[in-house]
Amino acid sequence: MKFFVDGTDIEAIKTLSSMGLVDGVTTNPSLIAQSGQKITHVLEQICAHVAGPVSAEVVAEDHEGMMKEASILTKIAPQITIKVPLTQAGLQTCVQLRQKNIQVNVTLCFSTAQAILAAKAGATYISPFVGRLDDTGSDGLALIQQIVETYQNYPTLTTEVLVASVRNVHQIVTAAEIGADIVTAPAPLLLKMLDHPLTTAGLMKFLEDWKKTGQTIA
Repeated sequence: MKFFVDGTDIEAIKTLSSMGLVDGVTTNPSLIAQSGQKITHVLEQICAHVAGPVSAEVVAEDHEGMMKEASILTKIAPQITIKVPLTQAGLQTCVQLRQKNIQVNVTLCFSTAQAILAAKAGATYISPFVGRLDDTGSDGLALIQQIVETYQNYPTLTTEVLVASVRNVHQIVTAAEIGADIVTAPAPLLLKMLDHPLTTAGLMKFLEDWKKTGQTIA
């Protein structure tokens, strides 16, 4: 499974990158707003530290406006992936961008029907929102499984399932078990995957025993 960092914190991205945990980055209008910086500046900083795809979302609601914004965003760096909503205009934009060999992340997916349409439009990535579905009483991970299984019926299909809106480690692990291609998560959640009380206790025991030897490694 590939890991994308969902966020704009450059220091967190650099830390995760040093651990080999950054295959790409996803952003959205809300994350850009929270950064308090201009979108082009945020994306330039991220692309300077990440070689993989960096999703930058358009905010226009019409096809013409989306194409205009995409032309601006793709000039920032070659790894910019244009993120479009799963709407009629979004899919029209997806088709045209893919014809230009520009990667497209189709976002705000909440059904398998939508995922089928995005794949048909040539989406590089489909982003189903697990957590937001769970918030409504639906089963977000069940949707991931259904999309993965549906896509597997078509061996030539290249759209990758990018699991978004994850809230906990369990969802990440389950998505991996299902066979999703990618998960995008905030840096603190990815780091939380390191945690296990037995790891902490075991390390403390090793260090205590080592001190008793009076040795150093030098």
